[in-house]
Amino acid sequence: MNQRVDTKITPLAEVYTYVEWPVVVLLGSMIPLGQALDSSGGTTLIANSLITLTQGLPPWAILTVLMVVTMTLSDVLNNTATTIVAAPVGIAMAKSLAVSADPFLMVVAVAASCAFLTPIGHKNNTLILGPGGYNFGDYWRMGLPLEILVIVVSIPAILVFWPL
Repeated sequence: MNQRVDTKITPLAEVYTYVEWPVVVLLGSMIPLGQALDSSGGTTLIANSLITLTQGLPPWAILTVLMVVTMTLSDVLNNTATTIVAAPVGIAMAKSLAVSADPFLMVVAVAASCAFLTPIGHKNNTLILGPGGYNFGDYWRMGLPLEILVIVVSIPAILVFWPL
């Protein structure tokens, strides 16, 4: 970026050239989707389905299922879009279980940042695909152990710092 020498401020017109407009449009379109999912009862439906699926399991297992579902979604969507969709589901799950929503939201935040299984989940993955000579399936070899490591470390840590 070129800065004005006298004030060391980048001109606003030049800043706009560095904005990634496809990301702005994606986020702009995902916010109404997340709100529609919430207001239509979709988040409650998904949350209740996950609660039914995990019925009788301890809280850490329920958080683990939410983390796996969110990580899977993050592998095909932008991490911010994943958070917009998954956060209301986590809140609805916490309400359904009558526990604090904090650990559920932290699970969503961590999991949405873990797009390691595909080259389309994060732009950095996409950028190294061609120059690195990688194939789509190559991401699983390192991504799956990394996602398992994130789950094994994150769930206990989240439960310690954000108890139910």
